[in-house]
Amino acid sequence: MSRHHRKGGRAAALAFALLGAVLPTAAGAQTLTVGAGAPVSSLDPHYHQLRSNAEVSQMLFGTLLTTDAQARLLPSMAESWRPVGDAVWEFTLREGIRFHDGRPFTADDVAFTVERIPTVSGPGASYGTHVRPVRRVEVVDARTVRLHTNGPFPLLPVYFSQVFMLGRDIHANASGGDFNDGRAAIGTGPYRLVSYTPGDRIVMERNDSWWGGTPHWATVNYRIITNDAARMAALLAGDVDFIDQIPTRDVARLRRDSRFRVAETTSLRTMYVTLDSTRTPPVPGISGTEANPLADIRVRRALSLAISRRALVERVMDGAALATMQFMPPGTYSHIPDMPVPEADPAAARALLAEAGYPNGFALTLGGSNDRYMNDSQMVQAIGQMWTRIGIRTTVEAQPYATFIGRATRREFPAALLTWGNSTGEASVVLNSVLRTADRERGHGAANRVRYSNPELDRLVGEAETEMDATKREDLLRRAQRAALDDVALVPLYLQPALWAMRSSLTYEARADERNDFVAVRPAER
Repeated sequence: MSRHHRKGGRAAALAFALLGAVLPTAAGAQTLTVGAGAPVSSLDPHYHQLRSNAEVSQMLFGTLLTTDAQARLLPSMAESWRPVGDAVWEFTLREGIRFHDGRPFTADDVAFTVERIPTVSGPGASYGTHVRPVRRVEVVDARTVRLHTNGPFPLLPVYFSQVFMLGRDIHANASGGDFNDGRAAIGTGPYRLVSYTPGDRIVMERNDSWWGGTPHWATVNYRIITNDAARMAALLAGDVDFIDQIPTRDVARLRRDSRFRVAETTSLRTMYVTLDSTRTPPVPGISGTEANPLADIRVRRALSLAISRRALVERVMDGAALATMQFMPPGTYSHIPDMPVPEADPAAARALLAEAGYPNGFALTLGGSNDRYMNDSQMVQAIGQMWTRIGIRTTVEAQPYATFIGRATRREFPAALLTWGNSTGEASVVLNSVLRTADRERGHGAANRVRYSNPELDRLVGEAETEMDATKREDLLRRAQRAALDDVALVPLYLQPALWAMRSSLTYEARADERNDFVAVRPAER
């Protein structure tokens, strides 16, 4: 492979009050006020692999590589990268990158970042999966770092497009609280932290010394507005300039309104239902049987057959999503071209239940969030009704994400509406994190909440990890997906749309990874 060269917590109350005082006079071209639909769990960029966390981290910190709106790899803090032999990737850092406090960013800071990530524990998927392939970090000089792996690892550059860089001298002893109160929120990104009020807002000011140039906005006021109606109302009233996660019921109206602009694309996020087939009875949330009915593949197939994916898309998602039976959208790397979306078949589902010994069904609890994903509360209600129609007496529990995800991780729901955003542009990460047999030491199955295990999938994903030939690797990833989907390890439903709305005077290219990139929000050409 040839060398790549492509162009490419809270602050003091007084400080916050002073900034608030200048916001009205800084309106227009100087201040971008955003209404974001997803909460941020921490400003520590290694705490939790969460899209909302990552988009804020991208403003304050930075990654060696990045991706464009179609998830294609681009240089960032590293100006080039290349394989050196079969088990080494070399990155050349840009010259002159500095942290917000003026300290230079060097190859030793890359080494520190790789060392730190395994020591940070959060509530969900960890960045440990991204750095665990690195066996050793070799600091060649201040601008050159080599990452040694155990054999070929073609996806390492993709992984490092999501690993946020910290500094050894700045962050060696920093805790999560130090980031949230602002003391450690010192990065190399286009913006500096002014204040963070958990659950409410993050205020950032322009870093005029950013290596990428001068950002257009002097101030970004990032408001967390998880309620769909409130977020829309804020846009319509002019209280915010830009919102994400438009309520799907409002998309058509916004398209017709000349005061606003809509940006949209199919995202790389698959929504699915997990089924805890490996739990030893008694299973929390299941009653009417002493067994774990989900251990029977006929029951899992019945639950999948009962769901009308097209009805979910049309009725709950207002036609804005894309029904699917797999993890990647058409046209992307590792999409399976001959896997159509099945039609719902309640009669066949009931027959499978009877064959499995449950002619009268059983009682089951379906969990989900009510403030994290588009129409998530309505979605779990709709799925629950479809299951009830085939004799599965379904109780739905939709809760705030912060509560729900902890309960899902503790396996308190036999079935749960969950999701994975394949922001690497292919299926390897969802396979490795969500479906691979959990192995903490190797970093496998970091988000495998139901402890699913499939030796054939494990073998295929392991082979794909070290396969440098892109065509062969794609075949392995397709076969690994089939191994899980044929086993009904989980039930894919639809690919979530990526939707934004903004004042008509602004423009933004919709990103398949759903990320808000405030540097890319620009005044529209007149």
